[in-house]
Amino acid sequence: MSGEPRIFEHSFFVPYADIDQMGFVYYANYLVYFEMARAALLRESELPYLEMERDGVMLPVVESHCTYRKPAHYDDELTVKTRLVGFKGPRLRIEYDVCRGGEILASGHTVHICMSPEGKVLRPSPALLELVGMPAP
Repeated sequence: MSGEPRIFEHSFFVPYADIDQMGFVYYANYLVYFEMARAALLRESELPYLEMERDGVMLPVVESHCTYRKPAHYDDELTVKTRLVGFKGPRLRIEYDVCRGGEILASGHTVHICMSPEGKVLRPSPALLELVGMPAP
């Protein structure tokens, strides 16, 4: 891959349902925010996840990590900055920063594997490789 990965941004306001008893966004919701941003990224890239599924390609999460720095609160406007880092074999790594204004509140990553609906590991499609800036074989 040449150069820096493209950064996609997805913004939203924190709903009241996402807040814990302390008034903070509940920690597990950050993984949901990663998912929302990832789906938005694929739609924006004209490679929506539903189309990939119809074409027989699944991208299950096989690893996830999140580091929490500062809490988010109800009605904060958050932006998830998402970077497709690239493939290592059939594994795709995606990195995330959850920001309020210019401040990073949480950061993390997910690792996905290209898989058929039957559970067979697949090579990344040319469209996915192109999306991350890698040449197709």
